[in-house]
Amino acid sequence: MTDRGLPNTGILFLCVANSARSQIAEALARLHGPSGLRVHSAGSEPTKINPMAIRALAELGVDISSQRSKRIDEVPLEEVDLVITLCAEEVCPALPSGVRAMHWPLQDPAAVKGGDEEVLAAFVAVREEIGRRLILFFQE
Repeated sequence: MTDRGLPNTGILFLCVANSARSQIAEALARLHGPSGLRVHSAGSEPTKINPMAIRALAELGVDISSQRSKRIDEVPLEEVDLVITLCAEEVCPALPSGVRAMHWPLQDPAAVKGGDEEVLAAFVAVREEIGRRLILFFQE
């Protein structure tokens, strides 16, 4: 860690499915983070990237269509000195030992019921909240 609390090597965003919140956070951390920061995301039960996450980020000109959901054992943990969990109502995955952890409880936008407009609005709200938190975090 730096003396400002920022990670020296990398961040891992962790949730259950690695399909929405953690994928959004990974993309936005790459966008807003310092040069050279290694950014990863993973889930304890990865599925596939939610198409609404792809759409929500596309609105910002960020393309995550080539990203994929990953298990935590696929992440090079030697590159991680901060884990940010994003689970709210579900049980968060176990954290790797020896790293600093933060918890940003955010509702899973994939759990929102309704038409495309309502679901996309939930993804955009989560995207905006993650972006706000990351900008503040990187300004620390």
